[in-house]
Amino acid sequence: MEFFKSVNVDWLGKKWFFLGFSMIFSVAGVVSMAMHMSSIGSPVPLGIDFRGGTDVQVQFKSAPNIGQIRKALDAIGIHDAKIVSISGTMGQTGQNELLISLPRDNNENQLDAGRANIEKSLDAIAPGQYTIQNISVVGPTVGRQLQKKAVVATLWSLLGMLVYLWFRFELIYGVAAVVAVFHDTLITIGAFALTNQEMSLTVIAAILTLIGYSMNDTIVVFDRIRENLRMNRKESLPDLVNRSINQTLSRTVLTSGLTFLTVLSLFIYGGEVLHGFSFALVIGILIGTYSSIAVAAPMLVAYQEWRGRKGQNTALPAARGSKA
Repeated sequence: MEFFKSVNVDWLGKKWFFLGFSMIFSVAGVVSMAMHMSSIGSPVPLGIDFRGGTDVQVQFKSAPNIGQIRKALDAIGIHDAKIVSISGTMGQTGQNELLISLPRDNNENQLDAGRANIEKSLDAIAPGQYTIQNISVVGPTVGRQLQKKAVVATLWSLLGMLVYLWFRFELIYGVAAVVAVFHDTLITIGAFALTNQEMSLTVIAAILTLIGYSMNDTIVVFDRIRENLRMNRKESLPDLVNRSINQTLSRTVLTSGLTFLTVLSLFIYGGEVLHGFSFALVIGILIGTYSSIAVAAPMLVAYQEWRGRKGQNTALPAARGSKA
């Protein structure tokens, strides 16, 4: 199915506009992460998976009074607890559920006391009127280990994709794709810093998903560039890249548009538990689709123009083993 026909957009002619857009959001994200680093010691707010601590999900028989719960926690020595109202399935309200997050305790032996302390404070204001639905306890040591593993997993995925594209195409294709994916990841994490949302293991899973999604979009464009290079070596490289992007535009809009609508629905109706995961996918799909057009492909042209200024071969390689 072809959504657009006879598209003739000069994408490379808008490269400075695209560069400005990327710079604004990248710099804003980096500045926000730097501010978080100075205030809380991490680039983004961390969920219990990474910071350690105790999360307790409580359901009440009637609408809970958050102010009273906070006072009850303060009375037994628990200060700065985070209390968040949780919407029900598909965004329904009236579930009377709260997520109570206790501050991190560096004493591993005190972590299990969190549930007992919460029950003690709730019994003082709502005896028999609540039920504990779920409890998560993560020690600070485990949290630090998970942080390191999340970073390593992301870096290994980028390295693996670079090697794959190096062998499937040429090294410059792999470098351009990895730079585009790094651009997507930076902006997505920056969005979490700007909106003060917590980073959790499910968010890391979403980021790894969008890395693969963005890479797939980029490979589709690169495949078309390679095919056009084989068929027409006399066409100027900017014109050929523009034509390749325009030829794949229908596929990009259809696949990305449908996927975006799906994750947007998840973001709107999925509830508090899936909020971070779906938010990362919403931002990632938008930025990933944009970067495959506005970052990865123009990098190929910029590289060849740089080679031309140095007096080297200006023909972009089609692929390894290509007879073109």
